[in-house]
Amino acid sequence: MTPFDIGLIMTGVLLVLVVVGMRVAFAAALVGMVGLIAIFSLRLGFEKGVITALKMAGTVPHSKSVTYSLSVLPTFILIGFLAFYAGFTRQLFEAAKRWLGWLPGGMAVGTVFATAGFAAVSGASVATAAVFSRVAIPEMLAVGYSKRLSSAVVAAGGTLASLIPPSAILVIYAILVEQSVAKLLIAGFLPGIFSAFIYVIIIIGMSAWRGDAPPVRGFTWGQRFAAVPGTLPIVSVVVIIFGSLYYGIATPTEAGALGAFVVLVTAIVNGMRGRQLGQALHETAKLTVMIFTLIWGVLVYVRFLGFAGLPEAFREFIVALEFSPWMTLVIILCAYAVLGMFIDAIGMLVLTLPVVYPAVMALNGGESVSAADSAFGMSGELCAIWFGILVVKMAELCLITPPIGLNCFVVAGVRPDIPVQEVFRGCLPFFVADGLTIAGLVAFPAIVTWLPSVM
Repeated sequence: MTPFDIGLIMTGVLLVLVVVGMRVAFAAALVGMVGLIAIFSLRLGFEKGVITALKMAGTVPHSKSVTYSLSVLPTFILIGFLAFYAGFTRQLFEAAKRWLGWLPGGMAVGTVFATAGFAAVSGASVATAAVFSRVAIPEMLAVGYSKRLSSAVVAAGGTLASLIPPSAILVIYAILVEQSVAKLLIAGFLPGIFSAFIYVIIIIGMSAWRGDAPPVRGFTWGQRFAAVPGTLPIVSVVVIIFGSLYYGIATPTEAGALGAFVVLVTAIVNGMRGRQLGQALHETAKLTVMIFTLIWGVLVYVRFLGFAGLPEAFREFIVALEFSPWMTLVIILCAYAVLGMFIDAIGMLVLTLPVVYPAVMALNGGESVSAADSAFGMSGELCAIWFGILVVKMAELCLITPPIGLNCFVVAGVRPDIPVQEVFRGCLPFFVADGLTIAGLVAFPAIVTWLPSVM
């Protein structure tokens, strides 16, 4: 048996473990460690093979994860939980309702923009969905919105946190493929806004046609402007993070730390107490540990893949296909859509990118190819950023598609009166909207590449 054969077998075992419910972090670490033992046992004998594999499995997570780039994750997560426990999310929703409620489906439109605003400080899709399930759904139901539309808007709106900076999943992508965290975060801004506007168009169209989402009128201009100050803490954080990254004033970690400081000071001034601060810190610690554990486990699996030779074999297979590079890219994206029905977003990326990313870069002409010589019309660096945004957007689909659909389960968990099946049905138009967004990003790559190219 060759290392390649071991790689194929253990990858199959990993997929089985994930499908039957084992956590991705533990499944990846277990498979990676067993695979390393098997490969080194072939080369060195069983005893030496086990010792060598265990030493590698023990040192790889630490050596690869104690990097400066990863320190950005806790600061971004902290910003989101501080904003939630300080009550800024409710103020953001109230402002969106007063300014946009007059539109057909106006409160749903306001919810989309409010979730986009919260996404710009939280970076976590599930947290966004949980927060607005408490804030927005009761108000939409109170004015006559259907449960299906109300819950679906929140579930789909939460996915915007995957693209709009600061995005935790974009940071993870950047680390896995060794690209600039700052450029990837900046690259997600326009696609995130583009996706939000597609959602809004879909909502207005459905509301005007069905008539099941009445507009909310009666707010005076004075009331609208009175709601603006409540949005300033979130707006200030967005300006700080985006501006400092775009102009190179600060690293992503420094920008995140400064943003967290601004939110903390504003929250204390606005009356945040020690109990709320403790809850924010506790939730931040729990989510940070979960993400780091996932990264550690996957790093062991990635090292095993390298020794098994799977990434190189898959790259050669993809390049040898008789399809055009564009058609091959579409096939890969469709495969992500199917895979996302069974694996959560972060797990899907960390398990597939070590194999898929080198293949896509090879399709374009390699890491160092120029735009003139590339298949997709962009340099290797911009192709890596563009593909990252596409993959993350595909990962968003898995948050609103059955049977996993984590955002849908979160909404149904917060609102027991709304069955999860009803949430999934309501998300169907937003699944179509995401398909249109992805098509737009593929057809017009400049939506993704323009901002990072002018940094």
